Amino acid sequence: MKQKSIIISVLAAGMAAAGAASAQTIDSVKGRNELVCGVSGGLAGFSAPDDSGRMQGLDADYCYGLAAAILGPNGNVRFVNLTAKERFEALASGEVDVLSRNTTHTLTRDASLGLNFTYYNFIDGQAFMVYKSLGVSSALDLDGARVCVQSGTTTEANMADFFRTNNMSYEQIAYDTSPDTTQGFENNYCDVLSSDTSQLASIRSELSNPSDAVILPEVISKEPLGPVVRQGDDEFFNLAKWVLYAVLNAEELGITQANVDQHRGNADADPAIKRLVGTEGGMCKLISSKLDDACLYNVVKTIGNYGESYERHVGANTPLGINREGTPNALWSKGGLLYAPPLR
Repeated sequence: MKQKSIIISVLAAGMAAAGAASAQTIDSVKGRNELVCGVSGGLAGFSAPDDSGRMQGLDADYCYGLAAAILGPNGNVRFVNLTAKERFEALASGEVDVLSRNTTHTLTRDASLGLNFTYYNFIDGQAFMVYKSLGVSSALDLDGARVCVQSGTTTEANMADFFRTNNMSYEQIAYDTSPDTTQGFENNYCDVLSSDTSQLASIRSELSNPSDAVILPEVISKEPLGPVVRQGDDEFFNLAKWVLYAVLNAEELGITQANVDQHRGNADADPAIKRLVGTEGGMCKLISSKLDDACLYNVVKTIGNYGESYERHVGANTPLGINREGTPNALWSKGGLLYAPPLR
């Protein structure tokens, strides 16, 4: 019933916002000189403020990149922190231009909310985290456990399927926000915390004693995470996709934040590089006549390629320590699943 009520409220908001979508989002962003981006705002590695108050993370980088494509390098972004319950209605109603908030692409969300998923900036799966003192080494040992989860997420349904399939019982303890869920786990209101593995890594990194907790090996779901936009504005939808495709293509082509200017000034560069940096082919104008030829160059200039963003925020040398090698988040050419259409 909770899921149905969320869908109904989002559909109503989407109908009310139909005019907003037809007004063209790129025009709106240019008019206010600011992209409004919905994020978690409290998930280290994905979207959380640093000590100076600047939003940082893989999801935040996407917002900076999209703003750069429309407004130029380092274009203005206003971040709106949204709970899992709030996020879809906030997007459908026009409160935010885009949702970049570790959101799973599912059929129900794709087909019934009036929203379009773009592509994936992190391919994940749900798992379980426990304190080592519990003495549990497998999710199959969790019969009768109290499990903390964040409400309004795919976590709840996945967990129900897992426990039912394995003939186990559990007690769900739900919270509205990730910080509240973490606090419940830290205060021993539950035995287990369940979420996407990336979120568990983020939460563990901020525990008072991260080494006391362990993520169990079983991954029980597919969680392809990526930005979401409203339906009804294909121009903005295409741009939102190609911001992700651009940083993936940039990584394939060896274009980085440090060398993108060198490539842009090289008359003998590979044609694919010229198309990416905007000196040949008019790629950005094909997306929208309102964009500068350098729109995708501006993305890479602002946030670097996908690999740079990944390693900066969630990679092996960060507190999250998520090694990319051999995972779905590696490029297709290195055994992963990330694959961008060609720039031509």
